[in-house]
Amino acid sequence: MSADRAEELVPGVWHWRVRDERIGGAWGCSHAADGILIDPHPLADDTLEQLDRISAIVLTTGSHQRAAWSLRRELGVPVYVPALAQQVDEEPDERYTEGDALPGGLGAIFTPGAGTTQHTLLLRRDAGVLFTPDLFVRVPQGPLDWVPFEYMHDPEEAKRSAARLLDVEFDVLCMGHGAPLVGGAKEALAGLVQGS
Repeated sequence: MSADRAEELVPGVWHWRVRDERIGGAWGCSHAADGILIDPHPLADDTLEQLDRISAIVLTTGSHQRAAWSLRRELGVPVYVPALAQQVDEEPDERYTEGDALPGGLGAIFTPGAGTTQHTLLLRRDAGVLFTPDLFVRVPQGPLDWVPFEYMHDPEEAKRSAARLLDVEFDVLCMGHGAPLVGGAKEALAGLVQGS
């Protein structure tokens, strides 16, 4: 299933979602930032053309392969995957770890807990946009919440990972599953961490 539209959250940062029956019908969310596709689900061709020229695909975790490999072939761009990810359908062009500089100025932050190889991506420290894998969820217009702990590898480690993100400056939070938070995202995360 392809998303038929993408929404620009802030200049150069796009969000789209598809209903994913593999996860109980919840929304799987994808993003593009300054020409980099992040955890991409399929997107209608005319909508894909609205995005900045795509130069790479970056996955936050191996379980978010989604349409990465077909888009790699279609667009002729490299795919970046966390170094520790083992269960990937194809070999990525590059593997990365925390601190590595990624295409589009993205930086990787190791955030285990929901899984063992997951990384959060930081875009433009001045603009402060975080792209997280499976730590958080949010229904549209709802509060930020945790992915249900029963689906996590180690909920306590996930809480520690989330607390580490409070050391980073950001105001926009884009999640692998859920509506993005544009404005006040760091405050929302602080409240979630303090309340758990």
